[in-house]
Amino acid sequence: MHPLTATELRNDHDLRHSLKYGQLPCAYTESDPKKYLASYVETYLDEEVRQEGLTRNLGAFSRFLEAASFSQGSVLNISSVARECAIERKVAENYFMILEDLLIAHRIPVFTKKAKRRMASHPKFYFFDAGVYRAIRPMGPLDTPEDAEGAALETLVLQEFLAINSALDLGYNIYYWRTSNNVEVDFVLYGEKGILAIEVKRTGRVIKPMLNGLKAFLRDYPMGRAYFVYGGKRRMYEDNIDILPATDFFRMIPSILKGSSGSALEM
Repeated sequence: MHPLTATELRNDHDLRHSLKYGQLPCAYTESDPKKYLASYVETYLDEEVRQEGLTRNLGAFSRFLEAASFSQGSVLNISSVARECAIERKVAENYFMILEDLLIAHRIPVFTKKAKRRMASHPKFYFFDAGVYRAIRPMGPLDTPEDAEGAALETLVLQEFLAINSALDLGYNIYYWRTSNNVEVDFVLYGEKGILAIEVKRTGRVIKPMLNGLKAFLRDYPMGRAYFVYGGKRRMYEDNIDILPATDFFRMIPSILKGSSGSALEM
């Protein structure tokens, strides 16, 4: 089961709400979605982890979840997470496997097909729903909403890709792209319908350096289609890159994944 998609939510879809609370069904129907999500996380800890005997040290696992939340949307360094929550690396690796087995999290591999450059080797990590991620990630007086919202927007895009790819049986494999000198694209979808490259930024303004990762990807894979998703309101097209407001992009994802021809500006 996947969280709801923007298409399923239709007119109820509210990007600001989804960035805070995700798109689990009850996150849109409960009067207090923050309380619901806290209960959801606690229930998983208790019922799925402890009662199934997946780990005997629930306290260490709880600390691990918090530490893992700071890796959301980032290249995963298991040794660093293990140090942060004072557990052995092999224990942390086991905990990440538990999250994947319970479908609570995903590790996204690097796209290396016919690579023309030296590529990164470690996967990126995501909890499966933006609201679950926000419920797990600690926030203190020195944190701002923007500290978490960038990763939350990436998470919403990923969960839409996963759900729609599965529902429509489109056959994409999902990757990210990162060179050894840190030129990166957040998501690469690869399958019979083509290659899609997507960069996601919470920013309301687009500046040219933000497009460098997509431009580099298109130089290596000129047959690809590239999209820059951001928090502004204006649609643009530059250097074969569709630049789309996030609200528009979520509405258009099914058409984009199905391979509708032409620029997204024409849809």
